[in-house]
Amino acid sequence: MVDLKLADVARLAERYTPEMVRFVREMIAIPSESAAERDVIARARAEMDALGFDEIRIDGLGNLLGRVGSGPTVIALDGHLDTVGVGDASTWTRDPYEGGVKDGVIYGRGAGDQEAGVAAAVYGARIVKELGLDGDFQLWVTGTVMEEDCDGLCWQYILRERVLAPDVVVITEPTNLGVYRGHRGRMEIEVRTQGLAAHGSMPERGVNAIYKMAPIISDIERLNGSLAGRADPFLGRGSVTISDIRATAPSLCAVADSSTIHLDRRLTRGDTLESAVAEIEALESIRRTGASVTVLEYARPSYTGLVYPTRKYYPTWTMEEDHPAVVAGVRAAEDAMGTTPVVGKWGFSTNGIATRGLFGVPTIGFGPGNEIYAHSPEDQCPIAHLTAAARFYAVFPRVFMDVISHAADNHSHASR
Repeated sequence: MVDLKLADVARLAERYTPEMVRFVREMIAIPSESAAERDVIARARAEMDALGFDEIRIDGLGNLLGRVGSGPTVIALDGHLDTVGVGDASTWTRDPYEGGVKDGVIYGRGAGDQEAGVAAAVYGARIVKELGLDGDFQLWVTGTVMEEDCDGLCWQYILRERVLAPDVVVITEPTNLGVYRGHRGRMEIEVRTQGLAAHGSMPERGVNAIYKMAPIISDIERLNGSLAGRADPFLGRGSVTISDIRATAPSLCAVADSSTIHLDRRLTRGDTLESAVAEIEALESIRRTGASVTVLEYARPSYTGLVYPTRKYYPTWTMEEDHPAVVAGVRAAEDAMGTTPVVGKWGFSTNGIATRGLFGVPTIGFGPGNEIYAHSPEDQCPIAHLTAAARFYAVFPRVFMDVISHAADNHSHASR
């Protein structure tokens, strides 16, 4: 067994911290919303190349994959390189693309969500290589695309197309340096009512689709309240909310001939695609109006031009606390930080919906930054978190190998 060399890991993480800060700031300076990640992918690839990664490639969807080591066990550190947009620029107190630093914190769009995680993973892999800790595993850092638009699509491509077959995945989304073991799922649903257009001066000659939608809106609000009774002890309750409403009409002087609402449905343990749709279809207002209920599809071209369609269903996933991946995550955090980490869950959704939720690959989360700043004008990451996360990513593979080796030994003894 290769020694972890914790003091050397800590020394190198500290040494590389200024380089990580530079790298994060340079990525922030590159606008990289979903399906427009080409330039930030190129920047991250250049960093991997400069740090001497053993292999670097970009797959058909545009995901960046960099490898250190060549052992049989495959460990992936995943972070998405796309960001959401700026939104209303007047709500920002700083330039979102400057990557400003103040009081030991990096600010800017993508700082916490989640280019800091990618930077720390890249340098964690560099530390693994530099200290020769990679004898019996291969460590991949994946800079994935389109997560903000369609979480998990990148890993659907990686796994279905056999780009990579990891034994464990660490999601580097912000966890405030805790070890996360799951989160609620989600799905996107449309409800549509059909009306009949007529001149606005004679509304009685038409059927107003907006009026047909009105009781449905009330029923959706009541449904959200009823979901509270099915709260899971770890994941919490499911929820449903209307995130968009629109209508069509021949003109603003006409009766609306269609109305559509967009539902954000969050799924807790026990919720399925079928059960969530059935709950909507069972509403009295849906039955009375004959409204249609549709689970949406995603089919947007990536920056490479590839369209990889998927249904907008992102399943709930969890890992048990005694799973080797979670045990290794906790031990690695203890080794890297000297304290026992919080073991918890994300409030939002991540690529884990694909790695664990759809494909069953053991998955945990550990990342720099706090998720409360994600998608906000205060998007940020403390520099100290970069250093700590790089230590964790350098330590985790060796600890994971040790944990699964001991688990195999215990199983062997128990079967004798």
